Amino acid sequence: RNRFFVFLLQMSSQIKTLMIMDELFVKDIIESDIAVATDAGDKLFDVIVSLLNDKKPVVLDFNGINILTTAFLNAAIGQLYNNDQFSSEFLNDYLKVVNVQTEDRPLFSMVIKRAKEYFKNKKGFEDSANQAFYGR
Repeated sequence: RNRFFVFLLQMSSQIKTLMIMDELFVKDIIESDIAVATDAGDKLFDVIVSLLNDKKPVVLDFNGINILTTAFLNAAIGQLYNNDQFSSEFLNDYLKVVNVQTEDRPLFSMVIKRAKEYFKNKKGFEDSANQAFYGR
């Protein structure tokens, strides 16, 4: 992971703030150029959470990732939207992604949307799944 400086303009106060962001190279963390397994997503999630818990902004660099699945993204990013961890606003400010292949960009939107819906009504989703699978 590399550190680099980013100037963020806080629009409400028009003050420029210097923040140090941690750049995480996904390929290096998961030790693969394919991001498909939930185990690999969990590994990335743990690193992200450790930085966000310290209120350190994070840039996820997907350079070199050739295959990306929603299973990986649900584990790595979707879990971040659990209501007791981080707000959507906090994640918008503190988590950025770069070097995502064009065809993979919609996966992020889909995972984030579903995660927000799931964590908003977790019991309802689980009850619906149980009903569908087990008839109860």
